[in-house]
Amino acid sequence: MTKRLILILILFIVGDIYFYQAFSTVFPQAYAHSLYWLVDGLLFAGIFALIFLRRAGRDVQNLSAGLITSFLLVFIPKVFTFPLLVVEDVFRLFQGFPDRILGISEAVLVLALLFILLLVFGLTKGRHFYKVKEEVLYFPDLPDAFDGFKITQLSDIHSGSLSDVKGVQKGIALANAQHSDLMLFTGDLVNNYASEMDPWMADFAKLKAPYGQFSVLGNHDYGDYASWENQALKAENLKRLKAVHGEIGFKLLLNESVNITKDGQSIALIGVENWGKGGFHQYGDLNKATEQVPADAFKVLLSHDPSHWELVTLDHPKPIHLTLAGHTHGMQFGFELFGFKWSPIQYFYKQWAGLYSRSGKYLYVNRGFGYHALRGRVGVWPEITVIVLKKGTSKG
Repeated sequence: MTKRLILILILFIVGDIYFYQAFSTVFPQAYAHSLYWLVDGLLFAGIFALIFLRRAGRDVQNLSAGLITSFLLVFIPKVFTFPLLVVEDVFRLFQGFPDRILGISEAVLVLALLFILLLVFGLTKGRHFYKVKEEVLYFPDLPDAFDGFKITQLSDIHSGSLSDVKGVQKGIALANAQHSDLMLFTGDLVNNYASEMDPWMADFAKLKAPYGQFSVLGNHDYGDYASWENQALKAENLKRLKAVHGEIGFKLLLNESVNITKDGQSIALIGVENWGKGGFHQYGDLNKATEQVPADAFKVLLSHDPSHWELVTLDHPKPIHLTLAGHTHGMQFGFELFGFKWSPIQYFYKQWAGLYSRSGKYLYVNRGFGYHALRGRVGVWPEITVIVLKKGTSKG
């Protein structure tokens, strides 16, 4: 991961240097050059301030979000436009490196402006630009009664970041409009504090499904990223958050399972606490969660972090048919066009958005309902997932 971060940093630096060449070609005035580097300097000064304040135990959530948003607006247009200047340099190489062509530099700046406008849309309207993603999955051993059973999945609400009441209500209404049989939530209800849900309790309590609403915890729900005067306060925050799930109508699954019964047949719904690779805590215990589940039962697992699927779930002795996860947010930035999808998060998570399968077992990674750190979404829009379970081996 460190090597990847270094490569990204190098890409940003190279992009910045190249973009400056286009900028200085169009704006040769000295004051414009000074302004260009002043913006860069302020951003990097903000990073050092963030590191200092965090080490001092200060709450840096707002500063962090502001810096991430600023970096996105300043550096992303540069990274995606400087390749035009590289192409120009290929031709300049054979011409003895004459001055840059003004028209190409102007084109680079115009293209960068278009990127900025896209970013502005994402940072404003993109927060609640909800997309319904539906997948129909076939299983030969699905109980007959569950043929056509619909599941709506939400993930990563991050209520501490939400501010637009109408926007949030729009997403909740859209989730209910899917008329699914089961409503599932795969973690990160808050950023850090249970109190972040206080303004949103009545709204999220409107989420309903005839066969119930169930949830699990995500890495942000434990209060691990906040500074606490003592462990007792942290424990009390977690206790309160667990109660919030019940108060909005969700049964919180803590390394346990329940049976969903229909017409005398049932499937096992399993929920584990957060389990993630790298520096994330591994509170989840799949063995404990499946203690009461027969090996031949049809199983749906809620596990916040998708890395749990490949590292634990796939090889579990009690096969898990379908795992639902979230966590990545698709990094809230990327491109998904004509079947192609890309986001920087894919260099850190193999499974980061959408459907994955292996040996007849499925993982679906929800892109998230809310947002965190970056105050919006660009290209990777907030998601409401609908999974339809079908009896059989394929659409044919």
